[in-house]
Amino acid sequence: MMIGYANAVKGRWIDNRRMPSPKFVPSVSHCDNGAVRFRGFLLDGEMHGAWEFFRKDGSPMRSAEFDRGQQIGIWRTFDRAGKIVKETDISKGD
Repeated sequence: MMIGYANAVKGRWIDNRRMPSPKFVPSVSHCDNGAVRFRGFLLDGEMHGAWEFFRKDGSPMRSAEFDRGQQIGIWRTFDRAGKIVKETDISKGD
């Protein structure tokens, strides 16, 4: 599963990768019911770094990575219980 939002904000090392520094702008959107819809970071107005997407019930739906707006890396899709049901390697065009 994705890194915790609080850990990313503090710029910690997770899985041997440096998380975004404070110069990145956090971005969070909420559903009508108040649940987080997605969260990640923007760099120059573009999605950048690790992002998490959630269902209205709050369960994780997808984890993803961006490089200045470009989809990169392995994207994971989760069932409502949080189990990975699909992994797509964006670099391979899956």
